[in-house]
Amino acid sequence: MPLITTAFDATSTAADVVAGHDLTGTRAVVTGGGSGIGTETVRALASAGAEVTIAVRDPQQGNAAAQDVVGTTGNTSVRVARLDLLDLDSVAAFVADWDGPLHLLVNNAGVMALPQLTLTDRGWETQFATNHLGHFALTTGLHGALAAADGARIVSVSSTGHLASPVHFEDIHFAHREYDPWQAYGQSKTANVLLAVEATRRWADDGIVANALMPGGIMTNLQRHVSQDVIDGWAQAQREGTVTFKTPEQGAATTLVAAVAPEFATGGHYLEDCDEARTRGADEQSRTGVEAYALDPDNARRLWEVSEEHLAQRPDAD
Repeated sequence: MPLITTAFDATSTAADVVAGHDLTGTRAVVTGGGSGIGTETVRALASAGAEVTIAVRDPQQGNAAAQDVVGTTGNTSVRVARLDLLDLDSVAAFVADWDGPLHLLVNNAGVMALPQLTLTDRGWETQFATNHLGHFALTTGLHGALAAADGARIVSVSSTGHLASPVHFEDIHFAHREYDPWQAYGQSKTANVLLAVEATRRWADDGIVANALMPGGIMTNLQRHVSQDVIDGWAQAQREGTVTFKTPEQGAATTLVAAVAPEFATGGHYLEDCDEARTRGADEQSRTGVEAYALDPDNARRLWEVSEEHLAQRPDAD
């Protein structure tokens, strides 16, 4: 089948995408909405009339972002709720506090390239735990609210980083292999895509679909753990014209396409630069497109089952 394309491209902004959309009555949650592309996602949704909840670990940061969004959009239906994706009790509390339908869930928050292997109290590698398992717990916990919306979408913010690694099901948490920051980030971002694939398969009959996306290269707080040498290398590549960075407003554009564009109402897609990405060829060396393992339905089913098993573990389990 031909790839799905839209009227937007790599230079489009979130405001461009929502122009002409009336989202009055739409209730949305944006994780990590307190900074970067998360805030610009919130701003675009609010500008179109949506009621938006900023779900953040730091409510003070979230409140500052909410005030900024209200000031620029005039939409006062922007609220803040605490959500720590590493704390399943926090996720459960967020779910328990949610009341009524949820039309749009944007799983945007994340952590990148922790320099050393860091495990949670459950023994989970922190990037996988934050980027995938926390969002998996949130998404499945909100299933009833999403189903009640009768036409909900889930947006899973992935990354070209998924090209670095599939999900290593036999050793997700680096118990038996050498830890690498970018492979750990990569498998968590692959998991973000697989979540969208399997959520769509399982829940389409409930009126729920999910899409994943690569927002583009954007310098935000996400890079706070990246070494200065790597940052300097990216800056040099930008000066040489081999790498192009987007603004946060441009980065949020593909998120908004996944969220509101009618072209992606079927779910299960991976987007980049506001269009559906092509599946990469074997041994391809470019930094665009999506790996077949990230769209593989068997991998998606397996990850869902493994994720459920993780959430069923006791904190002190071996």
